[in-house]
Amino acid sequence: MRATIASAHRLVVKVGSSSITRPRAGGVDDVRLDALVDALAARAQRGSQIVVVSSGAIAAGLAGLSLTARPRDLASAQAAASVGQGLLVASYARSFARHGRTVGQVLLTAEDLTRRAHYRNAQRTLERLVGAGAVPVVNENDTVATDEIRFGDNDRLAALVAHLVDADALVLLSDVAGLFDADPRTPGARLVDQVAHPDELAAVSLHRRGGSGVGTGGMASKVDAARVATADGVPVLLAAASDAAHALGDASVGTVFLPTGTRAPARTRWLVHASAPRGRLVLDAGAVAALRTRRASLLPAGVVGVEGTFAAGDPVELVDSAGVVVGRGLVAFDAAELPDLLGRSTYELAAAYGAAYEREVVHRDHLVLLDAPR
Repeated sequence: MRATIASAHRLVVKVGSSSITRPRAGGVDDVRLDALVDALAARAQRGSQIVVVSSGAIAAGLAGLSLTARPRDLASAQAAASVGQGLLVASYARSFARHGRTVGQVLLTAEDLTRRAHYRNAQRTLERLVGAGAVPVVNENDTVATDEIRFGDNDRLAALVAHLVDADALVLLSDVAGLFDADPRTPGARLVDQVAHPDELAAVSLHRRGGSGVGTGGMASKVDAARVATADGVPVLLAAASDAAHALGDASVGTVFLPTGTRAPARTRWLVHASAPRGRLVLDAGAVAALRTRRASLLPAGVVGVEGTFAAGDPVELVDSAGVVVGRGLVAFDAAELPDLLGRSTYELAAAYGAAYEREVVHRDHLVLLDAPR
């Protein structure tokens, strides 16, 4: 699998704040950024398409606002991001220019990946950039994001971007050399060379380092990102940013996470990993069995309850009578019109309301099961 990562044509590379900014005081560390870009450019020179997911906007903006540590309040963090985003992409542009490469900044929020239209727009933009030979530099739009700044890091974003661009591999570069079986500061802690299945993580302590004070990620967020990517067939390499040349060269360093699933169609990937359900449909036992055993579409006769407010085309969760999630799909009706249709056959509905109502609530092409192999 290391050979697969080393030869991957399209590669998403995520780098954390502490790997390219100055500890404590913030600001971009040009020496470390140049070393990273040298490794990225060398990989691109060998024919790979590179998409960079880079943290560091808030850290880059600290010095400009006379801040000595990452702000705790949201407004100050957003102000630092506003200053830092321009500085960060300018640093990438300067560094890649040494190799004759153009960069394009792509700022995303969670909503851009959970709303289907936004998702497709982001997908088209990234495709056009890599197709033109440019290097997209993706970051969360921290100037307007809320939960992302408070609770998240770019690890999950990187996994979603890997799905978005149909990447062949994902490389997570951090301030640690990979996944260890204990906190790496503990004597005797050993590097885990390979993770073939999520169950192997049961004996691993997902430590959180004290870090530099400029980032938010921990090992748990990196492992979660690896789970998301590998579930859709994307291998992941977790390594230290200081080992970027090897990570992006022969992939001989760090920890490899092997794929646990197979690559699904783009719409299915979005439904599983990025969509935000707008409501729920409660199914009877017969409908649940039809979905699980026959991969059938969901018909009005099998729906016994509607929860939430949603429009036709929105993603919804499909749950059984106990509330257990069965799947997720794109609903064909508004929440307001569904109650009158429940429990009735499509033949009855067509007779009562016209041919337009002789259709599925969720078509099987727009449905994915979450508790069974896809």
